[in-house]
Amino acid sequence: MGLDPEIENIPSFLLKKKDPVFEFNRRIIDATHTYAVAYKPNVAFYESLGVKGWVSLEATVNYIKEKYPEIFVIADAKRGDIGNTSKKYAETFFRKLSCDAVTVTPYMGSDSVLPFLGYPGKWVIVLALTSNQGADDFQMLSMPNHEKLFETILRKSSRWGNPDNMMYVVGATRASMLLKVREIVPDHFLLIPGIGAQGGDLAEVIQYGANRQCGLLVNSSRAILFADSTERFAIAAREKALEVQGLMAPGI
Repeated sequence: MGLDPEIENIPSFLLKKKDPVFEFNRRIIDATHTYAVAYKPNVAFYESLGVKGWVSLEATVNYIKEKYPEIFVIADAKRGDIGNTSKKYAETFFRKLSCDAVTVTPYMGSDSVLPFLGYPGKWVIVLALTSNQGADDFQMLSMPNHEKLFETILRKSSRWGNPDNMMYVVGATRASMLLKVREIVPDHFLLIPGIGAQGGDLAEVIQYGANRQCGLLVNSSRAILFADSTERFAIAAREKALEVQGLMAPGI
């Protein structure tokens, strides 16, 4: 479940709190933790608020770790750089924030990913095939071996890590492409954003991407977070989370 707290969509009564973003997240987490195997704060929604946003992010991660330690925490940061810069990004999300995983863009090559793989028990989630409108600009380019670029990325990056420390992002609106993804990385977990507000079809995602060897982390954010804007927003979020979980049950 994504934790992307757009300040303009947070119920207005929470804005009186000392940290309205954390208060919003806390209530959402308490209401939905029964149905979530992971929470995925998108770092941009916190960075855009400056120092206060980082305080809210750290408080949110600490709250999950302290109260619901069994739940996986993904920093959706999409970092990707080389050398000491990449090492510092890894320190930020694995040491400072104690997240379990971080999303990483691989387009600068292995040295942009390998520093994140140096933390035992942590996971790197590599962007492979995304849902955005501009994804075809690069990801679907044909390579000399007649593969698409995203296929080459899957093959090469899978050698940097293994199914116990690396996952891949595959957008839900690319559900039919999951067959090709599974041919190349049959044993890796996949993070599937785009369900709900972005229009991804959950039934198709399960049909093409699920198997009995490893699972899918299917993410929903806005459809759950902003199901209601009144004082019952957390109850509405819980109801929506239960609904999504129920739709996934046939594929589990």
